[in-house]
Amino acid sequence: MRLVLALLAVFALAAPASAQDRLPPAPYAYTQLDDPALEAEARELMHTLRCLKCQSQSIADSDAPMAGDMRHQVRSRIASGESPEEVRNWLISRYGDYVSYEPRVSATTWPLFAIPVLLLLLAGGVLLRRIGKRRSTQGESA
Repeated sequence: MRLVLALLAVFALAAPASAQDRLPPAPYAYTQLDDPALEAEARELMHTLRCLKCQSQSIADSDAPMAGDMRHQVRSRIASGESPEEVRNWLISRYGDYVSYEPRVSATTWPLFAIPVLLLLLAGGVLLRRIGKRRSTQGESA
């Protein structure tokens, strides 16, 4: 009886995960917009958005179901009259700053911009200090 209950529990937990991939793709996931100008705007935006599942591909290049859903959202929102910037802002508000390959300086992303500058200044200071010590050492020995 315990074995049967354990198998039922496993199947009950696995059912939602397997159902996710069985859903048909969103209508605009693999279908382009009829208007070439709108499709060009959508494609340009899709190349600047990161697939959250793949993490190394844009949603334009990814075959992941989530990327297809995001492509559908981009195309349907642009077709409804939203600007690419409005769509980008909506996706960032929904998925976070990580979704964009072009992060903006904000309260959460400023360390991404400040830390490299601080490291360069620190390395430059260390380098100048060592060069200064070598010059003073060479001047004393001459």
